[in-house]
Amino acid sequence: MARVVILDYGSGNLRSAERALERAGADVEVTADHRAATEADGLVVPGVGAFAACMEGLLAVGGDRIIDKRLAGDRPVLGICVGMQVLFDRGVEHDQAADGCGQWPGTVERLRADVLPHMGWNEVRAPADSVLFAGMDPGTRFYFVHSYGVRRWELAPAEPLAPPRVTWAEHGEPFVAAVENGALMATQFHPEKSGAAGAALLANWLRSL
Repeated sequence: MARVVILDYGSGNLRSAERALERAGADVEVTADHRAATEADGLVVPGVGAFAACMEGLLAVGGDRIIDKRLAGDRPVLGICVGMQVLFDRGVEHDQAADGCGQWPGTVERLRADVLPHMGWNEVRAPADSVLFAGMDPGTRFYFVHSYGVRRWELAPAEPLAPPRVTWAEHGEPFVAAVENGALMATQFHPEKSGAAGAALLANWLRSL
């Protein structure tokens, strides 16, 4: 049974994520303890609300250092919703910019859509070799709640490294719905709120640990 820590930094649907991961077969602990978060088989970084507020909470518990240390040792990390957004360089909300963790280049910004927030079920376009979406039918839908996202993927290919697998969705315009980049993976949608599809995705991630 994989040992998974959900990082508790004052943001995110901690209990629903905990229950979903337990149902998927993980031994789950919700904590901000550095040793537990660093040594677990997998670390989940949740997040809801504003980018800047999430980053403030993450920095307060040293979450950025935990993520860095895990990735330096090729230890898996999964970001969810704003927990994915803070992995990018920066977020811009109401013309206010805030620095992110900088694991990927790019800016989280308001989507160009007639209706915001983007709330409800939506299809995604995953690469054929995806780990997270393995075994899922085209047209599988996941649950989104957000007004901001990454509208452009800015990481340039780097030989001899394998390029990240980027999954897209559309609401008014295309945006990044998930990223798989070695040990670092993330989803803009909420797998813990996505029913059977979300459960399958979490089970795929746990098998990858």
